[in-house]
Amino acid sequence: MEENIQLSEILKRFRTDGSPVRCVPYGSGHINRTWLVETGRHHRYILQQVNTAVFTDADGLMRNIMLVTEHLRTKDPAPGHVLTLVGTTDGGFWIRMPGNQLWRMYEFVSGGICLEKAETREDIRLSGVAFGRFHQQMADFPARRLTEVIPGFHDTPARYRALRRAIREDRAGRAEGIRKEIDFYLEREETAGRMVSMQRTGELPTRVTHNDTKLDNVMLDEKTRQPLCILDLDTVMPGLAANDFGESIRFGASTAAEDEPDTSRVHLDLEMVGAFTEGFLGVCGADLTEAELETLHEGARLMTLENGTRFLADYLNGDTYYHISRPDQNLDRARAQMALVRDMETKEEQIRRMIRRIRKEAGA
Repeated sequence: MEENIQLSEILKRFRTDGSPVRCVPYGSGHINRTWLVETGRHHRYILQQVNTAVFTDADGLMRNIMLVTEHLRTKDPAPGHVLTLVGTTDGGFWIRMPGNQLWRMYEFVSGGICLEKAETREDIRLSGVAFGRFHQQMADFPARRLTEVIPGFHDTPARYRALRRAIREDRAGRAEGIRKEIDFYLEREETAGRMVSMQRTGELPTRVTHNDTKLDNVMLDEKTRQPLCILDLDTVMPGLAANDFGESIRFGASTAAEDEPDTSRVHLDLEMVGAFTEGFLGVCGADLTEAELETLHEGARLMTLENGTRFLADYLNGDTYYHISRPDQNLDRARAQMALVRDMETKEEQIRRMIRRIRKEAGA
C-alpha cells in the first residue's frame, strides 16, 4: 500500500499526456526498478527508480543521459530513434525523494522488441549496426563533458587488484578449492592492462562509450528487425571503443550462456564475430583510428577476462555483488569466461584476419 501511494505521488510530478490509470512492474532488469505506465489517453511511459547504491552519483548519471540524448537527437530526430526523457512539473527531468531516491520517466518506444539472444546471424549484425551508429553519432562529442558514473569501470588492472584482495581476504573460505581458476586469471594479469596503458598515454583515444553493449540493449523494429534505438544509457561515459566492441563479442558470439556450468559447450562463434564486426565497422569504421582498429580483437579477450575476474572475486567474497539464483553460479560464470578466453586465444589470428578483411571491405 505504501508503495502504491508513493508511486501515485511520483507519477503526479511528471508531465504525462493524460492521467496515469495503470502502473505495473515491467522488464527483467536487476539494477533499477521499472514500471510500465499507461494514461487515460492510452499514452505509455517507462517509470524507473534508479539504483543509487550502484550509481552513487545519480545526478551525474542523469546529466550524462540528457547530454547524450540531446546530441543523438541532433543526428537523428526521428521518433523512437533516441530515448526521450519526460519532463517534470517543476521543469526538470528527474525527481528526488527522501531516502536518496531518484526517479525518471521515458517515453515508451512502441513497435520494438529486445532479444536476449540472437536468433539469426542478421540479428547480431544489426546490433553491430546499432552500436556502430552510436559510436559514429557520438564521435564529435567531447567525452570529457561526461561524468564517470562508475569510476574505473573498465580499469582492468584495478579489477585484478580487487581479485587479489578477494583472494587474500578469502571471506567465504573458498580460495583453496579453486586454485586452478585463480591461477588461470593471475597468469594473464600482466597482459590485461595494455589497453588502459595505451589510453593513458594517448595511443588510444577516450571516446563516449556505452559500456554495456549486449544485444538486449538494442531495440529492434518488431516487423523489420531494423535497429530503432539504444537502451540503458546509465553506463554511458568516457571509455574505449574496443571495450564496447569486446563486450558485444563476449556476450553475443559465445555459443553458451554466461553462466553455463558445462564449459565444453562454451566456444567463440566466428560467424557471429564476423556478423557483428560487419555491422559495427560498416557504420563507424571510418571514425576509428588505426590503433583502435588494431586492438578491437584484444577488446573481446580483455572484456571476457575482466568479467571473469569480477565473477571470481564475487564468489570469493561470498556472492555479495551479483545476483545469484543457485549456489556456485558466480563460479560457473567465472569458469565460462575462462573457456571463452581460451577459445579466443586459440582463434586470435583468425579473428585478426577477419577484422582486417572486413575493415578493407568497409573502407576503414
